[in-house]
Amino acid sequence: MLLEFKCSNHKSIKEKVSFSMIAGSDNTSEELLKEFGNFRVLRSAIIYGANGSGKSNFINALAFMCDLVNNSINHQPGQEVFQARHKLSTMETPSEYNIQFVRNDIRYAYGFSVKKNVISDEYLYYFPKGRQVKIFERKEMELKPGDRYKNAFDVSISILKNNRLFLSCAANYSNVKEVEEAFLFFNKDIVVYNPEINNWTEYSIELMQKNDMIKKAFVDILQALGTGIKDVKVKLEKVKLADLPQELQIPDALKTLIGSQEGNRIEAKVVYDQFEVDLMSEESAGVKRLFQMICSIIDILNQGKILICDELENSLHESVIFQIVQLFQHYGKDKFAQLIFSTHDTSLLDSDLFRRDQVWFTQLNEERATDLYSLVEIKNVRKTENLKKGYVSGKYGAIPMLNRKFFQELEEGIGK
Repeated sequence: MLLEFKCSNHKSIKEKVSFSMIAGSDNTSEELLKEFGNFRVLRSAIIYGANGSGKSNFINALAFMCDLVNNSINHQPGQEVFQARHKLSTMETPSEYNIQFVRNDIRYAYGFSVKKNVISDEYLYYFPKGRQVKIFERKEMELKPGDRYKNAFDVSISILKNNRLFLSCAANYSNVKEVEEAFLFFNKDIVVYNPEINNWTEYSIELMQKNDMIKKAFVDILQALGTGIKDVKVKLEKVKLADLPQELQIPDALKTLIGSQEGNRIEAKVVYDQFEVDLMSEESAGVKRLFQMICSIIDILNQGKILICDELENSLHESVIFQIVQLFQHYGKDKFAQLIFSTHDTSLLDSDLFRRDQVWFTQLNEERATDLYSLVEIKNVRKTENLKKGYVSGKYGAIPMLNRKFFQELEEGIGK
């Protein structure tokens, strides 16, 4: 589970912003929370804000952290670490990323800084029996292992470079269980979805083909959403490019670029009462998006992972988003999955769906830098308040400040 994430100097985020999935003192919907030690942890959170206010940049910062942990081990000598500094920050200002999370009932704290396109600081702690234990701390190229790990990182240190995270090095070149667990959180447990980049259709079809229970659950959800879909027929198979029909053959010049001589052939049919249609060529964008999302969400719920999504509502009806949130809120107690997403859909701003500590906002300050804050931080917001009305009226900030006089003059000019 994700407990908190902090970052600074990343794109529109200049000063440090803090995001937390630890519940506040509010006792609303206590049955939806997960107890971990002294913490009560939220299952979902929603982020609102005007276009360009930094919602996507906040999610991008978390995605950047995951990507660097997973891939910096492959950085070559001289390769710079990408640093997306705020436009008003100097070259001397580091970009900082800090996270606390839980894996296999142990809490970890991890963070690093990027300065002048290299790693400048890094640390990893964990909390067995609630007490903080240092696994390692790093200052530029100097590494200080914790007392328990004095000789555990000799090989890992030998491959460390200023463009590689030590967590990536140690996960691959040591046998320290705590390091491996921390690495696997980024590699396996946290899933960042961007609808403009990710396409999970093939993965979803593979899940349905391998697991009849996932397919049944998928069809049940489609029927519950009133799509009229009765069944789906899916097939995913490996094919040799040379065996493709003549009209689908790939030119030899492209084959050398592809590298592999095999590919996946996908067949997916959507079955209605009186006919069936081909998913890829005949279905609507909304149904295609359901194919991308729903099976993957079922897998995320079953595995107890964390789904982070930018603008979840793209091509999905508001009722579908409502049901997805409900799935995460009420899923089986033996698994604890989390959902964090940004949206413009104000219909979800409902105190019956979200506690106040689950609702977050982004807005730009006078430096055009992102402020991130929770609804809990705003005074005089009642538990039963009409959140949608309060947001649209500007009570919570984080909406476009329209120049009413300008638009009135524009309207009058158009009318002449």
